[in-house]
Amino acid sequence: MLRVISYNLRKNAASGELTDLVNRFDLDVLCLQECDTLALPAELDNLHLADSTKRNRLGLAVYYRKDRFTAQSTQAFALKKSLHDRVLAPAHERLIGTRLIDDESQQELVVASFHAAPLTALNSLRRNQIKAAHAELRGLGDLPTLMVGDYNYPYFKDNLSARVKESGYDLSLSDTSTYTRYKFFKGHFDFVTSVGLDIDNVETLPSGKSDHMPILVTAQYSAAEHVA
Repeated sequence: MLRVISYNLRKNAASGELTDLVNRFDLDVLCLQECDTLALPAELDNLHLADSTKRNRLGLAVYYRKDRFTAQSTQAFALKKSLHDRVLAPAHERLIGTRLIDDESQQELVVASFHAAPLTALNSLRRNQIKAAHAELRGLGDLPTLMVGDYNYPYFKDNLSARVKESGYDLSLSDTSTYTRYKFFKGHFDFVTSVGLDIDNVETLPSGKSDHMPILVTAQYSAAEHVA
């Protein structure tokens, strides 16, 4: 069983909530978006910082449970830029992935934090970014992969799900909406794409200081992927 939280911190505003989330939900992995990468602690309770993006202060990070996993490598990736990225607030790296070995089962896997272009961009650009992100993660290994984060995709998710399946991935939404800041943009912004894993549950957690709510993903290795 894997327990992973994804949380967009809203320009690091919700960073003070992280230790409590780690303690309360007995996490294996924590994936962050819009965190202050210059101020991240190396440890959050029993989670260790695998790495964070480097080319923009408000970026992405992955933490993992060091007493269960061994980190082999972490890599950040730049994806196709939106007009917003080019003109207003460049986000050079929108994906970070970590290759782990589960010391309990000797199963290898990849866990990634993803942040798609904002709503000012077209859905077609975000689909391009998602497809490119999946391709980049395959470079870390043809392994069970969990990509969580802020997909900025509240509408036409059926079309997105079909496109994701073309890449060999499954799309999973949480049980309730994850974003409530704007009246006309409520909905599921934060979700999961995965391959080689059975997603048991995706739960939206109570809101804090961010305009996004954290999501808690519970997953298991697919039977065909599991190494005994």
